[in-house]
Amino acid sequence: MTDRQSSVLVVEDEESFVDALVVGLEREGFKVRVARDGIQAIELFDRFQPDLVLLDLMLPRLSGLDVCQSIRSRSAVPIIILTAKGTEVDTVVGLEVGADDYVVKPFRMRELVARMRAVLRRQTAATGAAPTTRPEVVTVGAISLDTSKHEVTVAGSEVKLPLKEFELLELLLVNAGRVLTRDTLIDRVWGPDYVGDTKTLDVHIKRLRSRIDTDPSASSLITTIRGLGYRFDTKTRQRS
Repeated sequence: MTDRQSSVLVVEDEESFVDALVVGLEREGFKVRVARDGIQAIELFDRFQPDLVLLDLMLPRLSGLDVCQSIRSRSAVPIIILTAKGTEVDTVVGLEVGADDYVVKPFRMRELVARMRAVLRRQTAATGAAPTTRPEVVTVGAISLDTSKHEVTVAGSEVKLPLKEFELLELLLVNAGRVLTRDTLIDRVWGPDYVGDTKTLDVHIKRLRSRIDTDPSASSLITTIRGLGYRFDTKTRQRS
């Protein structure tokens, strides 16, 4: 998406902040539209289908969390939450309902743009043609992941996954039985230029577990290796 002018929907109601943000983003080559409240955000999203959404959490009429959940229910478009330092709990909830990343206010424009371009590059790579050496279907136990169709089934039932969870699951399945460090997972899914902490990864793993662990009385398929990272536990691994 960096080969053309990427479109961004900024959802923010603070006038002085919006004005400066729009100027900075347009200077960086982005095409910007602004929504001043949650209802307008959903209307503009459906109308213009932006490449990326910058979403404040504190909004009139409809909360940022509700906006995030609504957008994610219909699209895998990258969503970056813009949050104040005092809203850590809301930020975690935002990641749980489908946001890809968050940036704490006040922030440097350079950092924000770097994160925006990183998620846009990953989105482009994920929707592009798969290399011929990449397995289209990976099956581990009751879980099957089809990269060409962007589909996941658990015990025969389809499970909808946002882009980041899909990429995490694919990486864990392909490396089933191996420990993948947090740094490895972040580097492969969020990219080497990711500048946040590991909280984003941990929240996405938590959400992924809730979608693929069908037996609440059993241990999770994704095991936390304290001090290292995560491992997909299984003795059965098939590829096609």
